[in-house]
Amino acid sequence: PVFAGMKGSAIENFSCVIYNIFLMNCTWQAGRDAPADTQYFLYWQKSRDEEEMECELYIKDENCRNVGCIFQNVSIGMEKAYFLVNGSSKDSLIQFYDEYIDLYKIEKLMPPSNITVNCDETKNDCIIQWQRPQISHSSKDMCFKYEINIKYK
Repeated sequence: PVFAGMKGSAIENFSCVIYNIFLMNCTWQAGRDAPADTQYFLYWQKSRDEEEMECELYIKDENCRNVGCIFQNVSIGMEKAYFLVNGSSKDSLIQFYDEYIDLYKIEKLMPPSNITVNCDETKNDCIIQWQRPQISHSSKDMCFKYEINIKYK
């Protein structure tokens, strides 16, 4: 496809992460050949049934240019979410960037909670228990893998 806009003006290095169960952070860099006055705007659509929404809380760089967005109350659906970043400048047309992302693939999991350790010195054993971390995309028990590092003092 032929993209309208100046070559090298679209954003680069777009990435998003979901953390603390319902927060999402997306960041990008300005296109290397974008005019200095270029401002970028992020729109996203959680699924085809929902309407496209603009970012409400932009992250800005020292030149007041939007370089990211913080989303609150994000829930993960089954469909890929659609992200679109377009730009505007008084000097030239800016190319847009878009991407479909499976939100569950970008979730950074919380650590396990309520960790307890009970050791029995006579039997020379310990029982370690914990609750699985909360995740935003499912109430079902998923297959978690845990790694325990035990350091003897």
